[in-house]
Amino acid sequence: MTLNHQRTEALTKIVLNNLQHQHDWTHLHPHSQLNLPRTVIYGLPPKRLYVHPDEQVEIIKAEKEMRAGDRIPQEPELEWVLPLHLSEKWSPAEFAAVFDAIDSRPPGSTEISPEEEERSPWLAWKGSRRGKRVLLATVQDDSTVTYYWMHDGLVKPRQN
Repeated sequence: MTLNHQRTEALTKIVLNNLQHQHDWTHLHPHSQLNLPRTVIYGLPPKRLYVHPDEQVEIIKAEKEMRAGDRIPQEPELEWVLPLHLSEKWSPAEFAAVFDAIDSRPPGSTEISPEEEERSPWLAWKGSRRGKRVLLATVQDDSTVTYYWMHDGLVKPRQN
């Protein structure tokens, strides 16, 4: 079930408002292209939201080699957000179309050079190894928004 254009615009506004005023996101931008089945949003959360499990391992290794107490800073990254309504039924093909239409990093993301990745392997997960992911913003009828990560492909579980 897909929503008409007017309802999808309203859905996008609800999610933009929620991200900005309830979750303190900045640099929010709606992003629509002809080949996107829905307008997606990208923006900067106030803190880092996702660490890939392999990146987590690389960070732990790198921190063990540092002075005691030193930590690698975990700066927030621009993230994609896909507004959906709870009543919608999306097919795998529709999600695949979203992943096909977006880059792994939203426009304006900090570029990581191959030299930086070579010096600090954990940086590769912010650069060339970053997989495509999108934060699903599921809006209920009462305008409550629930967020879930969706990845393009398989991602092994995080280690605790």
